[in-house]
Amino acid sequence: MRASQYFISTLKEAPSDAEVTSQKLMLRAGLIKKAAAGIYTWMPMGLKALRKVENIVREEMNRAGAIELLMPAVQPAELWEESGRWTLYGPELLRFKDRHDRDFVIGPTHEEVITDVVRREIKSYKQLPRHFYQIQTKFRDEIRPRFGVMRGREFIMKDGYSFHSSFDDLVREYGNMYDTYTRIFTRLGLQFRAVAADTGSIGGTGSHEFHVIAETGEDDIAYCPDSDYAANVELAEAVAPTAERPAPGAELIKVHTPAVKTIADLAGFLSIPETATVKAIVVESDDGEPVMLLLRGDHKLNEIKTQKILGIKDPLTFATPESIKSAFGAEPGSLGPVGFNGRIIMDRTVTAMSDFVIGANEDDYHFTGANIGRDFPEAEVADLRNVTPGDPSPDGKGELAICRGIEVGHIFQLRTKYAEALGAKFLDENGREQVMEMGCYGIGVSRILGAAIEQNNDERGILWPTAIAPFEVVVCPVGWGKSEEVREQATRLYESLRDAGVDVILDDRNERPGVMFADWELIGVPHRVVIGDRGLKEGNAEYQGRGDAEASKVPVATLEGFIMEQLAR
Repeated sequence: MRASQYFISTLKEAPSDAEVTSQKLMLRAGLIKKAAAGIYTWMPMGLKALRKVENIVREEMNRAGAIELLMPAVQPAELWEESGRWTLYGPELLRFKDRHDRDFVIGPTHEEVITDVVRREIKSYKQLPRHFYQIQTKFRDEIRPRFGVMRGREFIMKDGYSFHSSFDDLVREYGNMYDTYTRIFTRLGLQFRAVAADTGSIGGTGSHEFHVIAETGEDDIAYCPDSDYAANVELAEAVAPTAERPAPGAELIKVHTPAVKTIADLAGFLSIPETATVKAIVVESDDGEPVMLLLRGDHKLNEIKTQKILGIKDPLTFATPESIKSAFGAEPGSLGPVGFNGRIIMDRTVTAMSDFVIGANEDDYHFTGANIGRDFPEAEVADLRNVTPGDPSPDGKGELAICRGIEVGHIFQLRTKYAEALGAKFLDENGREQVMEMGCYGIGVSRILGAAIEQNNDERGILWPTAIAPFEVVVCPVGWGKSEEVREQATRLYESLRDAGVDVILDDRNERPGVMFADWELIGVPHRVVIGDRGLKEGNAEYQGRGDAEASKVPVATLEGFIMEQLAR
């Protein structure tokens, strides 16, 4: 491709509403143009990178035995009513009526549609297993779209769905997809981790997320540097302390703590560490009754774990200040278990504590020297908190560390949730009707590009992994309009690389060197070759990798072979 025939639209400054690095750089590099909040036009340069991601995903999915199809973006409401998600999904589901007043949705995902296809087509165990996938545009009406393609309303996704005659076979395919996703993200040239995860609203049992590691990621990942253990903080187990609880050594004393409402305030007021305090958090059970949760002062409540412990399907509901005052006679900030007769759940860490500070259920008062069993009864014990760096790894092989990640893939063992609801059944070897087991496997294709940039950038622009760069090599002739020899040598190299299958672009725009270099550094082409009269007089050209600090001279006679070597690395 010649730059004069292409469309390059770089910007010196990002739009003022751009928030994160990837969004700024994608807009500045002319990869995307904003059409509406969370909706973007993919410009030629961005589309090239997007298609490269798609091709790698498609090649590996086909290699894994999955079969590609394409389902409609517009889905009839009846399918969503059958699955129960018509009312459960929430306002992110874009609903509309056609001219006949029939309800439809713009698909955010396709469990209902693919299950409907399979229930009509597959009747026997002999037709199983099957794995269908698509690469298609989705729409989720995010309340606050942000971060460019990282959290847009319209996005491109690879979603796959497998159907099985047994759970054992689903587990086999789940492992196949785990390996397939590992190959995909390795080929994409990204630093990533697969982490155990919560199934969330999709449902099912087993679940793993694939995260691109980046400081700007929205998700916290707990991992063990000394083993393969990794899990989303939402799911990571906080291992119970092994030490026995020390015997009480202090008396229970009520202390006046005026205007103390937070753990930080309390620790400061009493000149003690936060680890010597216990905080009480009050939530509502399904029947509306208050439940007191006890955590060590420096720990953070894990709402996902707590929701499961309480058996609550909806998101956790925290008690209002009014209901707390009614139940305890005190406002939040002064609550504790002493004298409370309702349900109490203690975090595992709290059970190993003694002589701690806790609210006295009286405004502006706390107890010091509180002890379990002496001052209030033993209670339920559960893992209620987020893990922290230095916690023991659940696999027993070291300590946990925390990093940030951007979720780009997710695999689920759906089991029979959708097959049962939509009646996807088959006849087994004995002629008996059985419900199919299902798996679900997603990759955020367009999100990958944003995540790749968040992981790979510098002050000059994008540093693409070669596999997904819009172009692999750019040839920059200095003096294109003035020197015939420069034009000949640049054209010869360009055509030679093109014919060898290299995705190369020749910048024949006759721009000043500074403009050319700035454009291609911003766009992030991994390999740049500069050809000019000064170098040609010595028989040399200049090569610079996008991540190299300086250019190096390469003899023109060996230039093509040198470039091919760099690409092979």
